[in-house]
Amino acid sequence: MPPTPFAVFLALSGPALSMSAAGLALLAIGLAAAKNDIAQARGIDKVVALTNLCFAFPLAVFGAEHLSSAQALLLGVPPYMPWRMFWVYFVGFALIAASLSIATKRLVRWSALLFGVMMFLFVAMLHLPGAISVGGRIPWTIVFREMSFGSGGWVLAGTAMMRANRDGLGRGLIAVGRVPIALAAIFFGVEHFLHPLGLPGVPLEKLMPLWVPGRPIVDYVTGAFLLAAGVCFLLAAKVRTAATYLGAWIVFLVVVIYGPVLIGALGDASAGIQVEGLNYFADTLLFGGVILSLAGTDRK
Repeated sequence: MPPTPFAVFLALSGPALSMSAAGLALLAIGLAAAKNDIAQARGIDKVVALTNLCFAFPLAVFGAEHLSSAQALLLGVPPYMPWRMFWVYFVGFALIAASLSIATKRLVRWSALLFGVMMFLFVAMLHLPGAISVGGRIPWTIVFREMSFGSGGWVLAGTAMMRANRDGLGRGLIAVGRVPIALAAIFFGVEHFLHPLGLPGVPLEKLMPLWVPGRPIVDYVTGAFLLAAGVCFLLAAKVRTAATYLGAWIVFLVVVIYGPVLIGALGDASAGIQVEGLNYFADTLLFGGVILSLAGTDRK
């Protein structure tokens, strides 16, 4: 008799179990908070109604990873930082708090704003110096990815401020956040054409599974979507339309490709592969949430 899903869940390593439990809990909270928006939306706008959930779910997963794998993540804290272990735990709790705030749409103007500040600090202190010193496409992909994450936070914060009648500051945050998202989309789009066998969305090292039909076509289509949408974002033209369709495509890829990849990873005996599968899933879903955040900024 094959193992039940519950048995597989309990067989996960400590970090993977914590990350999965945090993600599932946030999923339940986020769906309950978004149910009215989903019911009122029509057609593809139902995906836009999931923006906050797509953004918040990965933050819960990453926060649980910080709390359950603190010793491993300590290696990423710059040696000049005092109380290095404190910062690992602080970031973990901050990510979980931000995920709850964004999922329930409470105090988003503060949680998303501060999340964006944190991501840009990570870029300045960790990722950009590493990309400059090491070089190569993967370090630079991470730089653009983290910048887009931080910018998505600012777009969410700006949108929340506009809904609270703080139009000036809100529009400023959205305008500032839109540019790094556009640059990331264009950079990722080019990478899809240069490396058309990688997992689509955020072009890192992992290759697309062999069971995916027409693997290069999937990457070429994704690359074309990213390039076209990135230009729209950069020129502030048809932003809502471009963000809606690109965001829906990224979420679709997460479900039909990253979902099975995640299930396969969680069924592996290696704790490292389990955590890697969760990270790839959460990273790409967060990028989808970043793109969808722009769909709520205007009606163009």
